[in-house]
Amino acid sequence: MTAAERFLACMRYQSVDRPVLQEWGPWPTTLRRWQGEGLGAGNLPPQFAECDLQTRAGIDLWFQPPFEAKVLSENETSRVEIIDRGIVQRVWKTNSETSMPEFLEHPVKTRADWDALKPRLDPDASGRFPADWDERCRQWREQGTVVIFQGPRAPSLFGFVRELMGAERALCAMLDEPGMVHEMMDTVTELTLGVLRTVLPQRVITVLHFWEDMCYKAGPLLSPAMFREFMIPRYQRVTDYARSQGIDVIFVDSDGNVEQLLPLWLEAGVNGVYPMEVAAGMDVVDLRKRYGRDLLMTGGLDKRVLTKDKAAIDAELERKVPLAHEGGYVPTIDHAIPFDVPYDNFAYYWERKKELLGIG
Repeated sequence: MTAAERFLACMRYQSVDRPVLQEWGPWPTTLRRWQGEGLGAGNLPPQFAECDLQTRAGIDLWFQPPFEAKVLSENETSRVEIIDRGIVQRVWKTNSETSMPEFLEHPVKTRADWDALKPRLDPDASGRFPADWDERCRQWREQGTVVIFQGPRAPSLFGFVRELMGAERALCAMLDEPGMVHEMMDTVTELTLGVLRTVLPQRVITVLHFWEDMCYKAGPLLSPAMFREFMIPRYQRVTDYARSQGIDVIFVDSDGNVEQLLPLWLEAGVNGVYPMEVAAGMDVVDLRKRYGRDLLMTGGLDKRVLTKDKAAIDAELERKVPLAHEGGYVPTIDHAIPFDVPYDNFAYYWERKKELLGIG
């Protein structure tokens, strides 16, 4: 089977030649640690070369034209920059690879800001597809690659509004300026659908991924009622069209505890969720018992056990990896691999996971 055939068969609970083999990558600081622990300078972990072929489609789902990315100011400890989405952020020079930027300004502060930016979200704008799009499609078909319809922080609904306004302003606007938020979500829905109408008939996309990151450790940032009002109708427009074109595996990426939102995503036609962060209380074994085959999952393996001993790694893998043999689940670490994971532990984890998956 090709990687795409295997992935779809897994997600559809059909027979496979073997389970899907995928993994989150390490932080840059983790990679450098591993290189000092035996990999050697400049070398990449060989384990990732064993993963099934998977890639994002590389389609631009943001502003066309984008904001000009540039440094606005700089000192010994940080630099202030504007990125292509119009966010002004401070990036710290110390620990820059392990700390988040400080967001100073977002591009939409007023209704006038939104009106000025809206024309940049035309789905037919030039620049949305890579210059070598046709060649990429040819290679993906030839290689049987899993091709994911997702770009940086897109497609999204709440995530889109948050990127434009900042989290606090976005949440307040849903109460104080609901008309504008509805319009913003309608606009990004039309952008997503417009691009999908171009790309899905080409039959290269395997799976559609939304990006939201709308939960934290204790639950969602907005209420289920607000989710239902603002998001379900737009999700349904996208998921209904995707299914009409044969895309029936539709995931959402959200960190944190997504428990309250799972039934709403399923109602909206989003049938898969990742990365299922264990520290936020997400347990893939429990979720499978409660949701059965309705909920597809990837992730769910506690990255924290990779800092412990082999017994802890074994216990985590032996409890969760067998779900992969049922279908509808791809076991991976529940986010990027942090600096405190020794390379020997990761190498042991990898071989043990393959053993439990039955991959020689």
